[in-house]
Amino acid sequence: MTITAAAVLFAVTWFMVFFIVLPLRLTTQGDAGSVVPGTPASAPRDEMVGRKAKITTLFAIIVWGILATIITSGVITVRDFDWMGRMPPVSSVP
Repeated sequence: MTITAAAVLFAVTWFMVFFIVLPLRLTTQGDAGSVVPGTPASAPRDEMVGRKAKITTLFAIIVWGILATIITSGVITVRDFDWMGRMPPVSSVP
């Protein structure tokens, strides 16, 4: 795995984990009973984006490590996803 591929894998993993973590423990202004004029009742009551970004980074590093290990170990390869049989056979000549 190249450095660029590792960075792209981490970025994709980070955003996927971020979108999972973002709605956790969310208290809306409507739930709190104090809606600020000009905002919808579904807007968050308090900003916790920094804390959620830190939590996301922690979990993304763990998930990225697992994915990078699977990819670099060769347990799963690109040929495992060739369900249509379109890739040429692997040549035995190095």
